[in-house]
Amino acid sequence: MKSINKLRGLLAVGIFLLFQGCSVKYSFTGTNINYDLVKTFTVENFFNDSGGGPANMEQIFTESLKEFYQRNTQLELVRTNGDLQFAGAINRYSLTPQSAVSSNNPDLPDRAGRMRLTIAVEVEYINLSNEEENLRRTFSFFQDYDPRTTTLLDVESQLVEEIFQNIIQDIFTATVANW
Repeated sequence: MKSINKLRGLLAVGIFLLFQGCSVKYSFTGTNINYDLVKTFTVENFFNDSGGGPANMEQIFTESLKEFYQRNTQLELVRTNGDLQFAGAINRYSLTPQSAVSSNNPDLPDRAGRMRLTIAVEVEYINLSNEEENLRRTFSFFQDYDPRTTTLLDVESQLVEEIFQNIIQDIFTATVANW
């Protein structure tokens, strides 16, 4: 009985030492951020260069990006010179018909059965602790709506929010996620 307890004790110590010696870090947020080197982030105001969208669209995007990184990382948001830096512009806001619906009336034209709102955001990401991770890339996403039952004005805020959520998730994945 004594030898089994002694063996269990040695096994426990061995496992403890094994894990103590490992240099693998795991983050429950799914990021590859080394918090010993990277402590802060900065988000410059994004501009709306698309020529469309709600008047406050760039502010909505900028604040949503800040909030997402604050919720999903341990980084502190600072005004300037963050260890991670984000800047860019919304460079596309477009509506395109996706399917035609026949009017069944020869005097009336066919019309769109679905409309697609597409938004694209160009992002410049700078990682001061690892320049190899820097990137400049355009992220885009779309949402469809039915113009026969609603107008763009009725659904625009919701569509913009959903599109931004997807774009921001893609930015997070491309910059700091460990996926």
